[in-house]
Amino acid sequence: MNRGGFSWKRLLGISAAKSRLSRQIGIPLTRSGRQRKFGAAAGCATMVVAVLLIVASGMVALAMRWER
Repeated sequence: MNRGGFSWKRLLGISAAKSRLSRQIGIPLTRSGRQRKFGAAAGCATMVVAVLLIVASGMVALAMRWER
């Protein structure tokens, strides 16, 4: 990996093409980018699932109380 030196990929435009493609399709082409995107989506879904579990447990508790 280069440390700020010359890059054939940048000279040939490969880096820019990958970047444009990634933005157009909305999916990162790098492994770390895909993991970061999935992690952000999973973090949001975690909160929704937590709220749904709390609501469902409350409904179960009310149903159990109603049967008595």
